[in-house]
Amino acid sequence: MSVDGNKTNRTHYPRRKQNLYQQMQELPKSYSVIALSSMSKVRAAQLMKIRKKFHNDIKIKIIKNRVVQKSFEKINGIVGLDQLSSKLEGQCALMFTNISPFKLNLVFDQNKVYLAAKGGDVTKMDITIPSGNTGISPGPVLSEFKEVNVPTKIDQGTIWVSKDTRVAKAGDVITQKTAALLSKLNIKPIEAGIAVNFAISDGLVFGENDLKIDLKAYANELVMSHCQALSLAIESAYTTLETIKLLLNKANGLAESLASTSGYISPSTVKLVLARTQSNASIIAEAIKKKGYIAN
Repeated sequence: MSVDGNKTNRTHYPRRKQNLYQQMQELPKSYSVIALSSMSKVRAAQLMKIRKKFHNDIKIKIIKNRVVQKSFEKINGIVGLDQLSSKLEGQCALMFTNISPFKLNLVFDQNKVYLAAKGGDVTKMDITIPSGNTGISPGPVLSEFKEVNVPTKIDQGTIWVSKDTRVAKAGDVITQKTAALLSKLNIKPIEAGIAVNFAISDGLVFGENDLKIDLKAYANELVMSHCQALSLAIESAYTTLETIKLLLNKANGLAESLASTSGYISPSTVKLVLARTQSNASIIAEAIKKKGYIAN
């Protein structure tokens, strides 16, 4: 049986391909989120780690794009499926889950790994070789340090880096020589991980930039919004569990201030009234003294 259902082409499509074709028609109907990730810069070990850790929550399928596209053509009623199908280029992974695409992207972000650099890799961060003992015996490798301008010295039979040395800036293409030296020093500067490049969820379509969340910035915004809301509630005397104590303290402070200003005596204001009276008396006495009057 062919992927198009033509029985005359039975021998052209193996059973495994037929099963994948059927799965691609069933899985989109079984989960609320379908996500697409490019596998161009993903190592097999990373994908295996994600699969093992989230095998109960995320179904990950890597299937030929044309098989997926033909399968999706048979599905109706899922908003954005045709857009997702058009994004299938190169080697891709399809993920079927009920996890929010935003949370899914965060999960992948938290499971990134650092890999050894290869010549031609582009670094996302500055790469610095720290000062100290490399543990490497002197020999031809000394020329490798020299070629990437890393100052060294020989001490106690090993190579020491004289000072912290930046060998690449964020955005630089790493040379083969630099990559080889970093590998010898066991420095792994290349951040690698899976990212959600496109997703559809409950009728909504999300691009890669839509799914990127800066958690620190988001947390700061929440804190600021809470403080502003609390301030507004107190100014408007809006009573809630969060504002009642603050409102009572504010009201008490205003009442004590009014009482002391008006000279109203009560157990809670007598000290304030006396202190204010003493202060006023001192001011008057100082003013009289400046006029030349001296109290007897």
